[in-house]
Amino acid sequence: MQWLEAFWTKEGKGIPKDAPKKTGLALIADILRREGWELVKLNLLFLLASLPLVTLPAALFGMAHVCRLIVADRNVYLLRDFLEAMRAHALRASLWAIITAGTISAGAYAIITYGTYTRDALIYTLPLTVCLVATVFVAIASSYFVMVSVTGRGSIRTALRQAALAALMHPLPALASLAVVALLWLAHVLFYPVSVFMPAMVNFSFGMFAVAFGAQGAVVQVLAPSGEALQDREI
Repeated sequence: MQWLEAFWTKEGKGIPKDAPKKTGLALIADILRREGWELVKLNLLFLLASLPLVTLPAALFGMAHVCRLIVADRNVYLLRDFLEAMRAHALRASLWAIITAGTISAGAYAIITYGTYTRDALIYTLPLTVCLVATVFVAIASSYFVMVSVTGRGSIRTALRQAALAALMHPLPALASLAVVALLWLAHVLFYPVSVFMPAMVNFSFGMFAVAFGAQGAVVQVLAPSGEALQDREI
């Protein structure tokens, strides 16, 4: 059974210390080349951990933690890091899921409602715009909150403030990463049934990897003043 244990617990591949640093798409391609199989295993692990449904938010935070380690080129012990992050962030993840789902649902409902009214009276364009901007901001801040939580050591209130600051300072990277997530699911829909196995293999972990990669710079910036970004989180 040692091969089965090693499948989940072995350390991921590293990179040579003297290798030149890559950025942008070249860095993404390099990480995916080295850690692509780990992301596939992470996707399967996330699905297994989410089967009870009530554990889904904690599993998402666990996946975010592992993706952050991959993006930061830290040593990754998949099963251990995932389960420890799930346990450490279970309460925060549940609160995040309830608040985020409620807020975005309310925003989407308001957008649809005002969009319908705008057809008859242009005066509703203003509240429609406000609702649209607010909902997008909540989605961006929510993604930053996840990454701030698995990176820093602050309270929920501190993480909320840091996530809002990151969303105000760097909205475009988060928007780009959320667009990647949307494209993954769009590809699943458009190419079905050929893409029937995409959610089981790549959609969740590769989407979270995109979020972690896009949020990395902003998260480091908002955590740096308190010194939280200068050390790796020990869960």
